[in-house]
Amino acid sequence: MKQLVLVDGNSIANRAFYGIMGNKMLMTSDGTYTNAVYGFLSILFKIMDDIKPEYMAVAFDLKAPTKRHKMYEGYKATRKGMPDELASQMPIIKEILQAMNIKIVEKEGYEADDILGTLSRVGERNECSVTILSGDRDTFQLVTDNIKVRIPRTKMGKTETEDFTEEKIEEVYGLTPKKLIEVKGLMGDSSDNIPGIPGVGEKTALNLVKKYNSIDELYKKIELGEDDLKGATREKIVNNKDLAILSKELGTIDINVPLNIEIDELKVKEWDKDKILEIFNKLKFNRFIERFNLNDGKSNKNEKVELNIKVIEIENIDNIIKQIENEKQLYYYFGKKESDSDDNIINKEIENISIYNNKKDEIYYIKINNEEIFKEKLKNIFESKDILKIRV
Repeated sequence: MKQLVLVDGNSIANRAFYGIMGNKMLMTSDGTYTNAVYGFLSILFKIMDDIKPEYMAVAFDLKAPTKRHKMYEGYKATRKGMPDELASQMPIIKEILQAMNIKIVEKEGYEADDILGTLSRVGERNECSVTILSGDRDTFQLVTDNIKVRIPRTKMGKTETEDFTEEKIEEVYGLTPKKLIEVKGLMGDSSDNIPGIPGVGEKTALNLVKKYNSIDELYKKIELGEDDLKGATREKIVNNKDLAILSKELGTIDINVPLNIEIDELKVKEWDKDKILEIFNKLKFNRFIERFNLNDGKSNKNEKVELNIKVIEIENIDNIIKQIENEKQLYYYFGKKESDSDDNIINKEIENISIYNNKKDEIYYIKINNEEIFKEKLKNIFESKDILKIRV
């Protein structure tokens, strides 16, 4: 079967942003934040390497209110807005996707989940094996024989993933994927401010759906007096029927969004490599440039790079230290030599350190002729959790 990969753009960008945030976010010398962009691309390239899809699309949310906001005023009302540091990176992510010729899909009035749900059915109808890449477990309700959800986790800059198939979901929850919609109706979702039935948590909701099959069947049994609910639990369920029905509707992903998109529009195409190279150079994504051979032997020959190398005595680096503390980042390289001492377990010792100032394109070459002064001057810099250390 041909492979279709659908990416939940906002969810993956959000995961990447927080996964590579740490004590100091990545940024270029002009102050452009890049941690979400870098992480998003790392996750994207991993799934492209793993699956090698013939078709691909990325869905994004729009700011306009959706039908769920119109249905329930409190929908997502408790969510905090997107941090400015992340919001500023979203246009960069979209610019890169456009240069990669990957289809971006957005539609006013609908959420990314609805777009993913609709496109997953387009793929299924065209006999594709569909993988939805999302950090949102709400998408589990979309899983079928031909549709799975891949959840990424980013730890210390490394991306790990877990696939959820029909079998996996039944193993974890004891229910088919579609039944998870019923669970959402009963328990609600605090992250989206979907109310559910007050006092009904996941365990109770799962047990109710396993026993009564659906919210409709549950209330039919109650009306006929054929339920075995007791006490406070029964009272909560009886008194909140409207909330349960509303919550189920709010939590159901729309798989019939009027997108008018054919499968051929999602076909993976050649990148605009010149544009990608231009963006990656600007963002200092040298690892990606090398990985995809974007320079192709031409760029380095045409560009003349001049670096001003300054030799500094170890005793006179106080100004450099202040600069590092202000900028909260340190680009460095240790020069080493063979050690003459038989007492050293590792037969190398540091001879010099080079520190790069990316704002001035200057390199400070510091010969270490006094180890005690070296430790005294730079100890706090290397131990500081607030300073991003980058070994070049």
